Amino acid sequence: MPQINNLLLNVQAFHLKVEGIALSMNADQYNSCNKLTVDVFKQKDLSMLELRKSDERGYADHGWLKSYHSFSFANYYDPKFMGWGNLRVINEDRIEPGRGFGQHGHRDMEIISYVLSGELAHQDSLGNVKGIPPGDIQRMSAGTGVVHSEFNHAANQQTHFLQIWIEPSIKGIAPGYEQKTIPQQKKQGALCLVASSTGELGSVTIHADAKLYVGIFDSGHSAKLSISKGRKAYVHLIAGSLQVNGLTINGGDALLISDEEELEISNGERAEVLVFDLAPN
Repeated sequence: MPQINNLLLNVQAFHLKVEGIALSMNADQYNSCNKLTVDVFKQKDLSMLELRKSDERGYADHGWLKSYHSFSFANYYDPKFMGWGNLRVINEDRIEPGRGFGQHGHRDMEIISYVLSGELAHQDSLGNVKGIPPGDIQRMSAGTGVVHSEFNHAANQQTHFLQIWIEPSIKGIAPGYEQKTIPQQKKQGALCLVASSTGELGSVTIHADAKLYVGIFDSGHSAKLSISKGRKAYVHLIAGSLQVNGLTINGGDALLISDEEELEISNGERAEVLVFDLAPN
């Protein structure tokens, strides 16, 4: 890791400077310089967890649809945020009653929907006609091509959901659909695996080198997740507040993470969080 090695050399050089002038300093001055060295190192360490604040996301108001874009999407473009690893889209959508997305097509993308409130009605060219309530995880593999629509048929309730796109490992597969209910207790105080390439632990199966976890954290709950060397991670906080490796984030905030061997989730306050384990791309 050349950046860390260069930083260590800079820290060592700084220490030599400090030692060279230490005789002309009192103890408080020397300790202040020493603390500065430690703070510089900590700041560099935190740069492996890049914070993206909620209000820095793209935003679109179409009247019937209000959407926050974590990455470049439609009319929102930011070359610094085109995706992270093989994660390409996280849209936080709110659909007004009686409105929705008409029929439209997708190819070669793993699409996950996670409903937070209200209900999402789904219909597709594979013959699926489904209602997706809060807590369900839906996976649609677009593959060679699929056409679908998504609506909020409620008369007086907004539908609030997350739309997630992950690049597939293999293109040109047959389209597919899967939907599962994730019990609330499995997410309470833990990172519950809800999507994976193997379908393990009751997760939906995605054709992508990625894992998606959901957790709910409050009052003393904590969890750890190991990240294999060379992989990336992404944390999206749906609501509340919590700490990731000691860094506090709030609802709508995200962390873009690399070169971390472990994530520790702690000090949650009414927090619901998504954690992605991603291929580096």
